[in-house]
Amino acid sequence: MENVIIIGTGPAGYTAAIYTARADLKPLVLTGTQPGGQLTTTTEVENFPGFPEGITGPDLMVNMQQQAERFGARVEFAQIDSLVKEDDGTFTLNAGATTYQSKAVIICSGASARYLGLPGEDELVSGGHGLTACATCDGAFYRDVPVCVIGGGDSACEEAMFLTKFASKVYLIHRRDELRASKIMAQRLLDHEKVSPVWNATIKEYLTDDKGDIRALLLEDTQDGSTSELEVKGVFMAIGHTPNTAFLGDLVNLDDGGYILPEHGARTNVEGLYTAGDVSDQEYRQAITAAGAGCAAAIEVERWLAEQD
Repeated sequence: MENVIIIGTGPAGYTAAIYTARADLKPLVLTGTQPGGQLTTTTEVENFPGFPEGITGPDLMVNMQQQAERFGARVEFAQIDSLVKEDDGTFTLNAGATTYQSKAVIICSGASARYLGLPGEDELVSGGHGLTACATCDGAFYRDVPVCVIGGGDSACEEAMFLTKFASKVYLIHRRDELRASKIMAQRLLDHEKVSPVWNATIKEYLTDDKGDIRALLLEDTQDGSTSELEVKGVFMAIGHTPNTAFLGDLVNLDDGGYILPEHGARTNVEGLYTAGDVSDQEYRQAITAAGAGCAAAIEVERWLAEQD
């Protein structure tokens, strides 16, 4: 029987592990299918405090893991299939043929950015070759070059507006001829001198140079099927995220998008079950906010376990 199991190894999970380990709770951290979380697909991280020269995403996550392990956290590779609350108040976690039991659980399983499913996307994202899903994270790397945003909602408009600070040109590519975003936000974006909408278009292929970096897109017109090339150096995906909550079933309250709905702070509607990071945050989705939430969840778990004892 574990004191606390942490599901997920992004900034939220590892920060929760550091805090619970230092509280002598001997946390068990389960990695999921992507150890280190989304940051492992990011090359340079320049906005995480404490690294004036920046740090790569994978290096940051390795540092966090080593820090958690230094205080006694244990990290195991496991993908949770289901989470059950038992009659005695404890939790059973099923991962294939392996079963774990714990007094408390912190869910930091994150959310996965949606991509188009085109060939080569994994290599473009993981290699830092011009495809990303976070303008706030990566926009500053695309100064004075043309970029594009894929999507038509409020998030796409926010990403595109942010990119106007850096890029020479921002194309907004949408499969229809009208944005889903609020009228005020859409008009503000379309009025910007650096922004050009590309209506009724989808990406058919990513075109790369000799280094494997994106140099252009092959676009397909959704109305007549014709194709054309659009020269861009960066592609920012803004078609939504999918929270990694399928394993929870109907155990915990979720919103319509599948994100966990905290009751208060990091607490969920299930006693002993807490949440932190992108799995319950649709607003910020930053490494530092996820880390802060992981800290809060760990402190709440420590207090709750003390009350139970």
